[in-house]
Amino acid sequence: MTTAAAHPRFAAALEELGLGELHTRIRGFPEATRTAVEAAAAIGCELSQICKSLIFAADGVPVLVLMDGASRVDVERVRQELGAEKVTRAKADVVRETTGYAIGGVPPFGHLTRTRVLADRSLLEHDVVWAAAGNPHAVFPMEPKALVAYAGATLVDVREQTP
Repeated sequence: MTTAAAHPRFAAALEELGLGELHTRIRGFPEATRTAVEAAAAIGCELSQICKSLIFAADGVPVLVLMDGASRVDVERVRQELGAEKVTRAKADVVRETTGYAIGGVPPFGHLTRTRVLADRSLLEHDVVWAAAGNPHAVFPMEPKALVAYAGATLVDVREQTP
């Protein structure tokens, strides 16, 4: 793990939010950490300490769901939470147009457009979670409650339940 630069847009968002000190805590990796499994292995943390930033389309409108790395999003629960008729995973071009970042590097905030944000309560089970810093080679740590607040997220229960 080495110190790395965040995506310039995300770096600017950190400054705008008064989080400039996070620049020194961003960690980079020579190999991409596009998946939660790759990120957890590179960081040396539990898989559930990874905060995935996933874009869905609810009746065609993008929505960001923040989910712990060990869990999957239950699309039906998201649909119910939003009162939408149909929720699907957003295509890569919609993710980039909405957030300004490529899949595998989407941070929880600092996006091109303002979207509704849902954060699964499972993120609160840790003292620190790690999220992408705008590219698939950089991550940053943050206390989950602060991350949820900076993302402007609503806490919900939208992870798939295991039988």
